[in-house]
Amino acid sequence: MASVANDFNEKQLEILQVAETLFAENGFERTSIRTIAKEAKINIAMVSYYFGSKEKLLEALVFYRTKDLRFEIENLSIEELEPMEKINRLIPLYINRINCNKGIYRILHYEITGSKNDLKLQILDDIRLKNLTAITAIIEEGQRKGIFRKDIIIPLITPTILGTFFHFYMNKHYFQNLLDLKTEIAFEEYIKTNLIQHIQQTIKSLLIYEN
Repeated sequence: MASVANDFNEKQLEILQVAETLFAENGFERTSIRTIAKEAKINIAMVSYYFGSKEKLLEALVFYRTKDLRFEIENLSIEELEPMEKINRLIPLYINRINCNKGIYRILHYEITGSKNDLKLQILDDIRLKNLTAITAIIEEGQRKGIFRKDIIIPLITPTILGTFFHFYMNKHYFQNLLDLKTEIAFEEYIKTNLIQHIQQTIKSLLIYEN
């Protein structure tokens, strides 16, 4: 599979990375193309040449940070695995990808999905729908095999996964104290082990028939 980086040249990637940092630190609305150009040490006209507008730059950033996850989910949906094994692999796939790309998800959470902002990204909706299509294929396979319940609300599976992660991460200080996670390494390790396992158990309980 080709890397997402192949969709952009070196200068475009540099601009995207600078823009991501500034959007995450200052907010989308409070970050200008001029500021991005200055931080990237390039002419403003080059940003416009490559991306057209600040909104298109943000769309490119969303594509850059989420495309690999979409391909991985699509590939997982067609692997020769049992449906529950696919779900168990789906969860760390989601969590680890998002945990490694917290900047863009912070931007999306506060600037795009917030009620204070009317900015809408068609590319984000497209990515969500493609991810949902792949997840639906996995769950429907499990339903056909009699493994998964028939009354699952499939569009709520992803929010259940991500909502648990984001609640844990956004309340980092609280959970560090509560769970005695004294270092950043301990906190990150807890995400990769205990939190992922908890989410897997939660999703399994939603999918599997009760004994």
